[in-house]
Amino acid sequence: MEFEWDENKRLETLQTRGLDFRAADLFFNGRPVLQLPSPREGEDRWKTTANVEGVFYTLVWMWRGAAVRVISLRRAHEDEARAHRAIHN
Repeated sequence: MEFEWDENKRLETLQTRGLDFRAADLFFNGRPVLQLPSPREGEDRWKTTANVEGVFYTLVWMWRGAAVRVISLRRAHEDEARAHRAIHN
């Protein structure tokens, strides 16, 4: 799977949150995820929450041709983690 992102946003997220868009493949490697539509400004965006080494993270992304375009990566909100646990535990 191919991933793309705005490099300046990746660096900002790395600096402010300590999270790297380069880890996006962890959300597409077969682990249990909670995936919900998250449309914005007429775009078909997705919000995917996954447990990575005991911590819940949420990736916001969209399809850009055959590539996954990463929009943001952050620690999951409690309601996202709770919803993930409800369907996967």
